[in-house]
Amino acid sequence: MGNRLSKIYTRTGDDGTTGLGDGSRVPKDSVRVEAYGTVDELNSALGVLLALPKLPPQVSACLFEVQHELFDMGGELCIPGHLAITAEQVVRLERTLDGFNDALAPLKEFILPGGGPASAACHLARTVARRAERRVCTLARSEKVSPEVAKYLNRLSDLLFVIARVLARHERGAEVLWRHARSKPA
Repeated sequence: MGNRLSKIYTRTGDDGTTGLGDGSRVPKDSVRVEAYGTVDELNSALGVLLALPKLPPQVSACLFEVQHELFDMGGELCIPGHLAITAEQVVRLERTLDGFNDALAPLKEFILPGGGPASAACHLARTVARRAERRVCTLARSEKVSPEVAKYLNRLSDLLFVIARVLARHERGAEVLWRHARSKPA
């Protein structure tokens, strides 16, 4: 294990730059920092979801593992050339998604984010996952990024959609369906 942080502030970022894992410095709003910062935000959103009471154990276990992998992904994005996310992890997300989805009724309508506190928090995490994927795609246009990172985030957002459906049923028994035909405000 590397050095532990004993002092949290360093003042080295006061000039608008931050250090990458390889020791180089970049602007705090660089595409790379935006990418791993959004992955960190996603990990925090999952932390909020996991802090909610009475989640199904299989959901908690799945998301706890995802949090660790997102931390690894942040390291991969912070250290140019470092690889941490694998094709096997992407396949595992697909299998997990299929397992959760098999128990759900097929979708016939669009659903709205909501359904209960955990389902709503999961939908929010899903949208952050989509943003993280967009940030990684932007980074990949100008710098080398393993394609597994974007694939992982893409599968994760799909998994979070399915888990939000599972949680809506767990919390309320049903999802909130979008009603196309409804009265419009005057």
